[in-house]
Amino acid sequence: MLILKDVGVIKIIRVVCKAKLKSDVKVEEYLKIAREVVLETRKEKGCIMYTLHEDINDPSILTTIEEWTDEDSLNQHNKSEHIIKMVPELRKKRESTEINIYKEIKFM
Repeated sequence: MLILKDVGVIKIIRVVCKAKLKSDVKVEEYLKIAREVVLETRKEKGCIMYTLHEDINDPSILTTIEEWTDEDSLNQHNKSEHIIKMVPELRKKRESTEINIYKEIKFM
């Protein structure tokens, strides 16, 4: 999910990507690839935060939470070498993936 948050003229982007692993995939096998994605992504320009979380009740549900300085940074990330190389490998191990896009609702 992308949440657009106004901060002056900058729009902070938040991405939440929830993945359910296939039943025959070992979590450790997935994490081996995901670890490299996380570590490489954290070096990218515009990356404020990039973390991977495991569901407390179901370790086969993993969620990536990202925060970017702007949409251009996120777009560059999606074109980066490590994403193009490794994300397809991660997708092969997933039963499902959910990414939603949201704008923050402001109450004054």
